[in-house]
Amino acid sequence: MPEQRYRWKNKYLRDHVSVLDGKLSPTLLLKNARYLNQAFRKWMTANIWIYDDRIVYVGEMLPETIKNCEVVDCEGLLLVPGYIEPHAHPFQLYNPHSFASYASQFGTTTLINDNMVLALQMDKNRAFTFLSELKNLPSTMYWWCRFDAQTEIQNEEVIFSNRNVKSWLEHEDVLQGGELTGWPKLLAGDDLMLHWIQEAKRMRKKIEGHFPGASEKTLAKLMLLGADCDHEAMTGKEVYNRLMQGYTVSLRYSSIRPDLPVLLDEMHELGINYYDQIIFTTDGSTSSFYEQGMIDHMIRIAIEKGVPVIDAYNMGTINIARYYQINHLHGAIATGRVANINFLACETNPTPISVLAKGKWVKRDGLPMDAYPDVSWEDKGFEPLTINWNLYVDDLQFSMPFGIKMENAVITKPYSISIDASVERLNDSNDECFFMLIDKNGKWRINTLLKGFASRLDGLASSFSNTGDIILIGKNKKDMMDAFNRMKELGGGIVVSEKGKIVQEIPLKVKGVMSDQPVENLIEQEKKLLAYLRERGYQFADPIYSLLFFSSTHLPYIRMTQQGMYDVMNKTVLFPTIMR
Repeated sequence: MPEQRYRWKNKYLRDHVSVLDGKLSPTLLLKNARYLNQAFRKWMTANIWIYDDRIVYVGEMLPETIKNCEVVDCEGLLLVPGYIEPHAHPFQLYNPHSFASYASQFGTTTLINDNMVLALQMDKNRAFTFLSELKNLPSTMYWWCRFDAQTEIQNEEVIFSNRNVKSWLEHEDVLQGGELTGWPKLLAGDDLMLHWIQEAKRMRKKIEGHFPGASEKTLAKLMLLGADCDHEAMTGKEVYNRLMQGYTVSLRYSSIRPDLPVLLDEMHELGINYYDQIIFTTDGSTSSFYEQGMIDHMIRIAIEKGVPVIDAYNMGTINIARYYQINHLHGAIATGRVANINFLACETNPTPISVLAKGKWVKRDGLPMDAYPDVSWEDKGFEPLTINWNLYVDDLQFSMPFGIKMENAVITKPYSISIDASVERLNDSNDECFFMLIDKNGKWRINTLLKGFASRLDGLASSFSNTGDIILIGKNKKDMMDAFNRMKELGGGIVVSEKGKIVQEIPLKVKGVMSDQPVENLIEQEKKLLAYLRERGYQFADPIYSLLFFSSTHLPYIRMTQQGMYDVMNKTVLFPTIMR
């Protein structure tokens, strides 16, 4: 599908002007609207004319003709711009379509999305076609361009070739490069990554960092090399250090890092009370975390923590739009902007009762409007996972001298194995499980023990992982195989077997990594799985992120990758994968 060079063709622009001349009627008129005007930093009252997906006028005038116009009296309501999520990972069991639909109900109508799954799972032409098709949604979808796989994969030089990365960077819907999980390589002299950063800057696009624990000197170096923003501040002092070095700081409130309340308290203690270089993100939280809301909930927390109301809204709207240089389209209720508008009952409750996205009602008086059509995923190249190979008992051999110990939901360290791993079933008296990563095409495997994930888990199989390869965890080899076989039948998913019976399953029929169900359904499935795993000894924040990050080499210390068991700090493969 060819790219549309301009958002509105000349004919549409002439139509927009014709509305002001009275030759055409607006499609929607919002009368007596008390709205947030960021230019004056105050609440103002105006009439807002909308034609299709665009605001064509804001002011005191009323249109000459309203022949084909829906008229809404906004008396008693407050209007704010649609919220923007600047750092979405729209593949955390949910999919970009279902996530956009769900987010819109909480007023988040613009998403800036990670492209990792698209880069890993399909060629760029099909991916770009998918991006074009998403433009038909009421939500506005922008994207990042990844520079590495965030793990050690076997064909990284092909997937993240210079040609592929530059094609992504040049795409009109891509607003930034990053996130820079591979920044140690950049500091160590990776000039190809530096070239991509230079290309992004040449195109006036941003570079998103990923710099947890970075020192002041490291932050300065990375700013010199092109970084613009970072979302990894975990203390008020780290926010301060980033602001001092010229960063835009993205405050995070996510399922594994719900940092926002503490960050705001510590920022205020340090005297940080200027918010124009600060934005919000929920950083790709898992479904159940979003029951409470999204950017709207972060705005609510900010207001409760003493942030001035207008600043709180700006951090979820105009600050983001200005940072990404899309404020001519988003982040404000003003002439020329896309008609993304949230209708509030009061200024201290940011969760909208009605939502407009591209001029369409996606929520009206508290009810969803079914504005997001169903998707045929297979037609878009997202068929179910096909596993045309079998898992055998001989694959479940565990003879490593050391295993992997979980320090928290995502940090893993090596530990010496002291129990007999040659048995068919491990004892429930310890918190060690058999642990296997196996190629989704059945070509290789890597086996060890995992300590700290659970103490009474018989068998779990997951096609949800950083690379889409298969994870097996459990005490009982037979149940691990049963879970794998059921996952195979489903075309991908997360499956748990206990005593020979399937007791938990989340089907992931979209490439084996995403559900085709609405987020509301996924929330219930995920909560049941979390409750079950907690009963079986899982003690950390988020098991979905644990599964995702077992292979992620941007985190310390030991990872299971396509190349084998990997020592992150020393950048070496300790034990290579075994060919089957």
